[in-house]
Amino acid sequence: MSYTFKPGFRLGIYICKDLEIVDFAAPFGVFSVARRFDPELEAFFIAESLRPVQAQAGFTVLPNYSFADRPDMDAFLIPGGFGTRQEINNGHLHEFIRGLPEKTLLVSVCTGSWIYARMGLLDGKAATNRKEPDRVEQSPSGKVPIDRLAELAPACRISRARVVDAGRIITGGGISSGMEVGFHLLRRAGYGEDFIREVARVMEYSKAYEMYATDIEYADSQVSS
Repeated sequence: MSYTFKPGFRLGIYICKDLEIVDFAAPFGVFSVARRFDPELEAFFIAESLRPVQAQAGFTVLPNYSFADRPDMDAFLIPGGFGTRQEINNGHLHEFIRGLPEKTLLVSVCTGSWIYARMGLLDGKAATNRKEPDRVEQSPSGKVPIDRLAELAPACRISRARVVDAGRIITGGGISSGMEVGFHLLRRAGYGEDFIREVARVMEYSKAYEMYATDIEYADSQVSS
């Protein structure tokens, strides 16, 4: 089977302490497998500095770039997890995001969208977040992440879709939605459905891919399925 490839697409994934592993591993994994068909695709990790970063459960990541490196990329993805709660008011992260070229897609998985919410970037747009609470979040004093998103961004239209494409900003709904976010970024990079389905097949994800393929909300008039 042959495909028509678009020139290389670079995905930068933000890494900070206590992130949910699947949130960043899933989209990275999609790009890793897709590289078997197009080696020009690239995914890499970005952190404030080049020191090792410990995500949840002691999983340690060595970033490829620091903020100071300002690597060229087509999309910047913020994962979710407990660490996101500490990053909402990270001025260095906000400054880095605001300094990205307008052409760079701003992407999130799960509670990563809280960052964009705090920055006011979701005002007047649609976005999603995780809908299933953990034990703390479902306690009387807790708050389901998607409800917390609504609180952080009252001018945002909250969607329950698995992936929301609002033009420059793309949000994924829950921990494992990083898979669908990864596939959708291939779509935004210009790859056809045959290519994406072949990547899903190699990952033995075909049934899940077909189930979630239509659970995407296009919330920008310039973007269509």
